[in-house]
Amino acid sequence: MNRDDIIRMARQANLEGYPEELERFAALVAAAEREACAKVVWTTPEPDDEYIPLRRAIADAIRARGNE
Repeated sequence: MNRDDIIRMARQANLEGYPEELERFAALVAAAEREACAKVVWTTPEPDDEYIPLRRAIADAIRARGNE
């Protein structure tokens, strides 16, 4: 999500103005959503769960999207 996306969505929600604050707010919301998604993938697996490396890789990839 880039600045133009945030401004477009803010307009759709009738929240125009304060673009820097809206951008920071959107970044916080996106980070919280990424973490929630990563936690869904990385729910406490059983110790013998053969998918632990895959779960970890997917959760890490979701979290890394915040660095793009």
